[in-house]
Formats: sequence, structure tokens, C-alpha cells
Amino acid sequence: MDNSMKRSIILIGVGVLMASVVLCVAIYKKVYPFNGPMGIAAGQTAPDFALKDVQGHTVALKQLRGKVVIVNFWATWCPPCKEEIPWFMDLQNKYAGQNVQILGVSMDDANDHDEVVKYAGKIGINYPVLFGNEGLAQQYGGVEMLPTTYFISRNGVVVTRVLGQPRKREELERELLHAMNATSSVAPTGQAATAIKTIN
Repeated sequence: MDNSMKRSIILIGVGVLMASVVLCVAIYKKVYPFNGPMGIAAGQTAPDFALKDVQGHTVALKQLRGKVVIVNFWATWCPPCKEEIPWFMDLQNKYAGQNVQILGVSMDDANDHDEVVKYAGKIGINYPVLFGNEGLAQQYGGVEMLPTTYFISRNGVVVTRVLGQPRKREELERELLHAMNATSSVAPTGQAATAIKTIN
């Protein structure tokens, strides 16, 4: 395979990925219109929530204080979301013994909850999969695109927000390690540090 053909294949792949991201954003905004501020910034306390998971149990964020938490907003109709879920599964396996907990928050429409349950069981997601809603999306500033992932320190403070799917699993792991090493506290009003990674 010559270099020009390789470049063409790479460009096609990038184009498909970008189209998938645009489609996810368009569908998501149709289901959950954006009416809030542009997300929760680093240095702010992560809004608490209590949501049902696919097994019917209630999971509350505040109960996980003392652990580093990854909150991943996703949907079954979002290809980039589904591509990165195995990466989160790997990270949950690798770091579970180090007080790390991943939470997958499905932003599928309420009518599609059965699809979420089926998908989670099919691929064997090894961390809680919760049913999100518009109220939660607004708490987190609108969650203007999927996937969106928050890395939260042991004391409940947002360390990083990642918009979109990273190109490699290692990028998610790097952000997790950053959150594990964070000694962050809540920033004074108006002084929240911005640590937002946007994946194009």
C-alpha cells in the first residue's frame, strides 16, 4: 500500500469520526435542548445526583466521596461513545483497587431504557450504568455534546472535563492519573480554573 492510499484511508477515517461526533451532538441537542451555562469547570464541586442504574439500584455521587470518580455521559446511538466504553472498562479493571469508580450515565431517551439495559449486558460493562435525564444535564451545564466525561477528585471537585472521544485510551488514563494525584479544593467564586479538553 503506497503512502497516498494510506493518507486517503486516514482522511476517510477522520471524516467518518467527525461526522459521527456531529451526528451525536445534533441528536443529543434535539433530545436535550441546551439552556444552561457551558458546563461545570475545573475547580468547581461536581453537582450531586442520585440515579437508578440498569439493575434498579440507586447510585448517589456523594456516597463515592473518598474515591476518584469518572462520570461519562454517553448514549447507545452515539458511535464515539460506544467506541470508548471498552477503554473505560479496562480502566475500571486496572484501577478499581485504587479507589477509582467509573459511572456511565446514559442520556438515551426514557423510552429507550430497555436498549441501554440490553447493550450494557451484551458487552458486559463492569461499572454502574445509570439513567440520566434533562435535569441532570442542566445541573452539569447542559452537557452540550456526547460523549462528555468529568474526572472528579476524591473530595468531589472537578479536575478535568473532556469533550468528545479521545483518539487513544491512554489519553483517558492520563486524565485519570491526574485526578488521582489532584489535591484540588473548590476554587473561589469566579476563579475556577478551566481544564477542558475538546476532542476534534
